[in-house]
Amino acid sequence: MDQIVDIISELGRGSEEILVESEFAEKLKKGRPLRIKAGFDPTAPDLHLGHTVLINKMRQFQEAGHHILFLIGDFTGMIGDPTGKSATRPPLTAAQVQQNAQTYQEQIFKILDPDKTEIVFNSSWMNQLGTAGLIQLAAKYTVARMLERDDFSKRYKSGQSIAIHEFLYPLVQGYDSVALKSDVELGGTDQKFNLLVGRELQRQYGQEQQIVMTMPLLEGLDGINKMSKSLGNYIGITDAPNDMFGKIMSISDELMWRYFELLSFRPLTELRRFRQDVEQGANPRDLKFLLAEEIIARFHSPSAATAAREDFIARFQKGTMPDEMPEISLNAESGGMAIATLLKAAGLVGSTSDALRMIQQGGVKIDGAKVEDRSLMIQKGISAVFQVGKRKFARVTLL
Repeated sequence: MDQIVDIISELGRGSEEILVESEFAEKLKKGRPLRIKAGFDPTAPDLHLGHTVLINKMRQFQEAGHHILFLIGDFTGMIGDPTGKSATRPPLTAAQVQQNAQTYQEQIFKILDPDKTEIVFNSSWMNQLGTAGLIQLAAKYTVARMLERDDFSKRYKSGQSIAIHEFLYPLVQGYDSVALKSDVELGGTDQKFNLLVGRELQRQYGQEQQIVMTMPLLEGLDGINKMSKSLGNYIGITDAPNDMFGKIMSISDELMWRYFELLSFRPLTELRRFRQDVEQGANPRDLKFLLAEEIIARFHSPSAATAAREDFIARFQKGTMPDEMPEISLNAESGGMAIATLLKAAGLVGSTSDALRMIQQGGVKIDGAKVEDRSLMIQKGISAVFQVGKRKFARVTLL
């Protein structure tokens, strides 16, 4: 039994919840490879590090000998996941979904073993289910149960519209678990309701219920909102090595630990030692170097990681930056400050409109990483070098 406890502890590293842990132990006792499912709707052409939290967990299960089912939601992608949305989300076209799905397949094998990964598309069984089957599926869940979901409940109470097709999304995601006979489904904490629908539908179809393992949502570079391409606070796994390095170096010291926990493959004992080193006076910057190199080596190569580090040091520690620059501390309200406001407050631009124009022209950088999102929120606690144009620099600490 102690061995099973140890296995659950290791496989559950970084997870938010395991539902139900006792059932997970019973599945593991059987000694057979478990069917591990995680679904991804191909809603954008590229994956970012936030997506890889689940993929990293899949790799961990894969290395433990379990069967990985990487589900591409080409059918659900055309419905549009309403999770966390305050308004109806527009669905993608079939062409968009297929193009993005192809890109996903090319990118995931930077983490997963292609010989041990089964890629499945939920259109393969949903198209066979047909209209009559979909209506029968809808009969297995009530509107009252759907309205227990937080985002639906808030929209209903505030009088905001909820389209009928949005109720179908969690049902289809749940039916995916039935079709795949999954033993464990992985998902973000915001997917908990949908994952539990899968358990309920498996019960109704006479299957052994899956275990639900939820993973935390990775905060983006602003340290406030979850990583998202639409918010511009992301690190894409196809970003150039130098850009990736600069972005990682720009995160706050506190957020660094979150990234280590959810993105690094280093043992937990080593991460605990890193914390002790910092408490005893080690520079967190040196640990960010290690984090950046590990991630870049994963998605590019070890040599690219070394070159990115050397480039960063050359640009920021060997004279490309001025030896002296203003050291500015700014007080942030409500946890952060808009990039344009910060640049103006730091005296790097004459006005917020000048800041927005410089961002649009590609002339603003944070620790060497080009800022592309004009609405970027800078997280409270960050200390970084902000650059405007070729000659204006300031180290800004946001208090």
